[in-house]
Amino acid sequence: MSSQERPGGGASRAGPAADVGRWFATATTAPLGGPGPTRGGPRMPAWGPMEGARYGLQSPPTELEAAFDLLRGRGVAVLTGAGMSTGSGLPDYRGRDAVPRSPMTYQEFMGHDLARRRYWARSTVGWTQFGRARPGPAHQLLAALDGAAFAVTAVITQNVDGLHQAAGSDPVIDLHGRLDQVRCQRCDTLSSRAALHSRMLMMNPELAARLSELAADAAQAPDGDAEVDRTSRFRYPPCPLCGGILKPDVVFFGESARPEVVADAFAALAEAEALLVLGSSLTVQSGLRFVRAAGRQQKPVVILNDGPTRADPDATLRLHGRLEDVLDRWLAAAR
Repeated sequence: MSSQERPGGGASRAGPAADVGRWFATATTAPLGGPGPTRGGPRMPAWGPMEGARYGLQSPPTELEAAFDLLRGRGVAVLTGAGMSTGSGLPDYRGRDAVPRSPMTYQEFMGHDLARRRYWARSTVGWTQFGRARPGPAHQLLAALDGAAFAVTAVITQNVDGLHQAAGSDPVIDLHGRLDQVRCQRCDTLSSRAALHSRMLMMNPELAARLSELAADAAQAPDGDAEVDRTSRFRYPPCPLCGGILKPDVVFFGESARPEVVADAFAALAEAEALLVLGSSLTVQSGLRFVRAAGRQQKPVVILNDGPTRADPDATLRLHGRLEDVLDRWLAAAR
């Protein structure tokens, strides 16, 4: 399997996009400008491929057909994870090719200037690449299945890339927020990430002049040890309205999803007759709770993922395989 052909997605036609997960990696143990400690915030263990997990399994056609028959003609809530976007060049967190990293916590981002400088420096370098990401075959096939095979009450996504909307799925509930928006942590005002990007380039002319070079360096550093990590003078602005801390409008580890968004997701599940999980290891409670809720409501749960998930024992049917292969098979059966 080539580096652009990852479990859960097809080959990326546009080439690899930014490694968004690397933006959220924890701060380094040495400061960007010299020796000594950098932070006292909580440190999470590194995420990466699950030890001892079996990847690349394929469910037999009879199981794929049984799952399709279970879902066909029903109202289905769909819960998606990082494996959905690997076909768009966005790496996942638990797949076989995932780069181990310690996720940055909300407490670290809010409590440490270094963490914020490192995050914004990384994301400024990768933002243009991220913008090149386009919906992959899995996004497009899921949108096509809605109405053709079953009625999607909502796509509840743990991803922050907006690719479901770009593929035509509707409604989409962004459980963990959107990376193209920024929220002030004091006054709660939402603003555009693209506008902030332009502002930070103006504030950091040396980085702006080397943007392409730094982006190439970051793309070639699988362990995240890119030169951008040693940019100690990176500047980022406060909220222009109140002077508060600006943060990407996404849910960090140690932070809860917005209550109104969670309520919308549970409402979509309540309306549905079944739950379909695509491309998520369900490692965090944020997604796992919907599988558990479906079980309490005695609704069937179909899980399709490459590699194990935390909810495998709770699945009515547990499928293995590449997302676009299975979804394509289902779409053909619906026609």
